[in-house]
Amino acid sequence: MSQVISAESRRKEVRKVILSSYFGTTIEYYDFLLYTSAASLVFAHVFFSNLSAATGTILSFVTLLAGYLARPIGGIIFGHFGDRLGRRKMLLITMGLMGAASFLIGCVPSYGTWGEWAPATLVLLRIVQGIAVGGDWGGSATISVEAAEDGKRGLTAAFVNMGAPSGAVLGSLVLALFAMMDNSAFLHWGWRIPFLLSGVLVLIGLWIRWRMSESPLFEEMQAKADEQEKKETPLVAVVKNQGKAIILAALGTVSCFALQGLLASYALTLGTTEGGHSRTAVLVAFSVASVLQVGALAFYANLSDRFGRRPVMIFGSVAGIVLAYPIFWMIQDGSTFLLYLGMILGMPVVQAAVYGPSAAFISEMFHTQYRYTGASLGYQIASTLGGGVSPLVAASLAAVGGFTPVALYVAALFLVGVFIVKITQEGTKLDLGAAEQSPATKTSDGKPDLQTA
Repeated sequence: MSQVISAESRRKEVRKVILSSYFGTTIEYYDFLLYTSAASLVFAHVFFSNLSAATGTILSFVTLLAGYLARPIGGIIFGHFGDRLGRRKMLLITMGLMGAASFLIGCVPSYGTWGEWAPATLVLLRIVQGIAVGGDWGGSATISVEAAEDGKRGLTAAFVNMGAPSGAVLGSLVLALFAMMDNSAFLHWGWRIPFLLSGVLVLIGLWIRWRMSESPLFEEMQAKADEQEKKETPLVAVVKNQGKAIILAALGTVSCFALQGLLASYALTLGTTEGGHSRTAVLVAFSVASVLQVGALAFYANLSDRFGRRPVMIFGSVAGIVLAYPIFWMIQDGSTFLLYLGMILGMPVVQAAVYGPSAAFISEMFHTQYRYTGASLGYQIASTLGGGVSPLVAASLAAVGGFTPVALYVAALFLVGVFIVKITQEGTKLDLGAAEQSPATKTSDGKPDLQTA
């Protein structure tokens, strides 16, 4: 049986989990999204300088995609051990991997110095980044949901997602600072400094996570689980019992990753080439929108605790359908005011409404014994299809039709999100501590009929 703790002690533990999840994901997304911006602005010149500008940009986005493709692998690996050995241990490992990979990216020589080894090493380190982030989110979201106080799961878990724009702000501002350098110096060494700084940040994050306790629900589940449950592989169990939930989790949130990824990558190219803005101007606009997004994520997550995940996420998806074209039109118009307005509409208004409740929305779908694995798979498949594939799709669509087909592509993904979230059962009121609880109904034979409307 799990040890009974006082309400005050529980609140202290929840605060530790919130701080760990927020600061940890801030550092990890600083590293991960810093790469996204650098892929748009730097890598074509540094690692693919032997190719045309257009080809180099496309290949830079291919290396970006490699990290996203590695995310589900990280979710499977760390989800397996997180569901077997505990959430906390895996979160320490994923942060260490992420920091090491990012630091080393800042050390990789250019193509002119190292030849083909330079892009090959870049891809390898990007894959390590992807594996680390793929394993980290599921653990952070799971431990936050499992430690949350009653009626506050959405808001508590949202601190995991709030780390993403916070990391984006930190990465974009640091990169923008160095982007003010002479272009030659920036491409030669200036872009490397933000990656090297991750070595300092990760030490702080590791210290914070070391002080965090293990999930009480996980410890209780481990004490009660029978031998058969302990022997069953979490990946096999979650695919067999809740495979439909993985698909719904991925398709219900893919739109917000696509918009986030495009505003962090394609919009930088669109704003500089079509809009005539400087690199610094677009990065600062993105940073301002990201700051506002942090508060918006908490706002929408809190609304989802009061009114349900589904109404809030459907609102965000409908807004995405309506505003997709205006957002990209504003970024390329050339007006500084419209550049900021487009970024703000895209991130704190549209993207945050879907992304804010998503950590709880996804985690509530899965049983405790394989929640880490299931939540990781659903989230990372969505991030791969949305954030990883979308910049490459956008570059290809823009090459033949400008930003209009890109906007239509984003609107179509939000339309899919409306349909999927609508048919997904609400999980706000579930008791995650009760046996076999998840957003499910029971069929006549007692087996879970997951995610029925």
